[in-house]
Amino acid sequence: MKVIAEAFIKEIKDPRIGFITVTGVKLNRDHTVADVGISVIGNDKEKKRTLAGAESAAPYLQHLVGNAIKLRVTPKIRFFLDTSIEEGVRMVGIIDNLEKGS
Repeated sequence: MKVIAEAFIKEIKDPRIGFITVTGVKLNRDHTVADVGISVIGNDKEKKRTLAGAESAAPYLQHLVGNAIKLRVTPKIRFFLDTSIEEGVRMVGIIDNLEKGS
């Protein structure tokens, strides 16, 4: 997770990638696939563009991860949009509105 997050900050210069946060990495049972959750600030179009940019950087990121960890097989990196942060902000807003109403 750290290697991927740092690469987005320092190395990946794809103009499609907006403000992105790596929220988590889940490895499958045999460690051949890493599902990487990313949170993106922006509208749906910006999120799709950022996801496309991240997916195009996946082979390079896989190379970086392979150099950083010592496994027999470097996991294939797949990205998905993680909306948990947005949901949390939405829930806080709902709670705030309920508190103001009472």
